[in-house]
Amino acid sequence: MENTMVIKDLMIPLKEYATVDEDATLYEAYVALEDAQEALDMEKYEYKHRAILVYDKNKKIVGKVGQVDALMALEPKYAGLGDVKAMSLAGFSPAFLKNMIETNALWNETAEVICKNAMNRKVKAYMHTPTKGEFIREEASMREAVHLLVMGQHHSLLVTRDEEIVGILRLTDVFTTIYKLMKSLKQ
Repeated sequence: MENTMVIKDLMIPLKEYATVDEDATLYEAYVALEDAQEALDMEKYEYKHRAILVYDKNKKIVGKVGQVDALMALEPKYAGLGDVKAMSLAGFSPAFLKNMIETNALWNETAEVICKNAMNRKVKAYMHTPTKGEFIREEASMREAVHLLVMGQHHSLLVTRDEEIVGILRLTDVFTTIYKLMKSLKQ
């Protein structure tokens, strides 16, 4: 892998990514994601966006709503189960998962009712607030990015220039770059 490859070569600029205000509803976030996907230059990027960045009143990025976050927002009872992400690392048997659904009365309504009830929930209640390990400088190397993605089990990193977030680096773009490099070496 080239040590000269830097993150700004792979990142998606913030202006091309789905964003919403922290007071936006889940429905507004889904619409913002759809709009950003439709505007995406598919000749430049191979994959559509899978998350929405959330900004505060000062237009500073303060969070991210990924696919799992959005699905968890549909069923508020997940919040009462504790740290679901940490729990999942242990692995669950199918019997345990089924028991958990029944015991906690998860998803007891139809998908239509669940979606209708969730549409007006605010994204700030369900967004993931990035940790220090989810930021990377735009001049950082691919080596550093791979390490942060692997060790943190992240789907993306927020790319910074000084203290400002200027883009997002997606796991899928890093993986595709590595795969293409590997493929070119085979020829």
